[in-house]
Amino acid sequence: MNPNIKQNIKNKIRQLAKEKNAIIIAHNYQPPEIQDIADLCGDSLELSIKASQTDADIIVFCGVKFMAETASILSPGKTILLPRLDAGCPMADMVTPEALKARIAENPSMPVVTYVNSTAAVKALTTICCTSANVVRVAGSIKENEMLMVPDRNLANYAATKTDKIIHTWDGYCPFHDALTPKQVIKQKQAHPDALFMAHPECRIEVLELADMIASTSGMINIAKESESTSFIVGTEVGLLYPLQKANPGKTFYPASTAMECVDMKKITLADVAGSLENLSGEVKVPEDIRVPALQSVKQMVEL
Repeated sequence: MNPNIKQNIKNKIRQLAKEKNAIIIAHNYQPPEIQDIADLCGDSLELSIKASQTDADIIVFCGVKFMAETASILSPGKTILLPRLDAGCPMADMVTPEALKARIAENPSMPVVTYVNSTAAVKALTTICCTSANVVRVAGSIKENEMLMVPDRNLANYAATKTDKIIHTWDGYCPFHDALTPKQVIKQKQAHPDALFMAHPECRIEVLELADMIASTSGMINIAKESESTSFIVGTEVGLLYPLQKANPGKTFYPASTAMECVDMKKITLADVAGSLENLSGEVKVPEDIRVPALQSVKQMVEL
């Protein structure tokens, strides 16, 4: 895109956001130009919580649909806009409320721990939510000895290595994290022997076993800031390389695999943000009969 046209769109976005009392938030995997125009960048739940605490009337969520739903759960009085309603999450789609209800019916007394990377309707059936950063703490907080964790089998397997409790898994996964292999990681480690390997817990256990650190996206940014190391291999979606480099200009970051690129996370453009703000298009509103129980499962986690 012509730099002048891009700047004009950015100016339009800022003007529209000011006129409509809107806040623009962007996940760490979003394209650089989207992160640059955002008021806040970060992990999905962190963004929804922070946006809910502002006096903004409109939240423009640059991410995927389940994230906008979470913002709606936490901010029912605000208008939530997702600039591209077709920006979804393959992993979130791997568990439906109907399938989860059937699994719950098999063992009604078993608590259900749901990753925030899930739909509002699934959260509404849940005992407690978790994030990639707090999954171990959430699993430890469950009084029962057994639990079902959905939808990410890799996150569940990781949590199971950190607790004596029995964690039953759901056969869901992030296609991009799940595809990372030990062979790819070892190749990068050999190419960059001084680099520390940071892995997201959505990766397979055999990949996590090679990691120097296991962390969420925001956790990786904090680790890179605080570490004395000057080079890192990054085992998560490649979009994180931009905020990592931005926060640590004197350090070097290598993707564990350049194939770890989420198509849905790259759908939103500057023009989409401008159009969404101008026309108030792409509204995401969770119905109250789903929002209220979903909020309860999120609050259970936040109050830990």
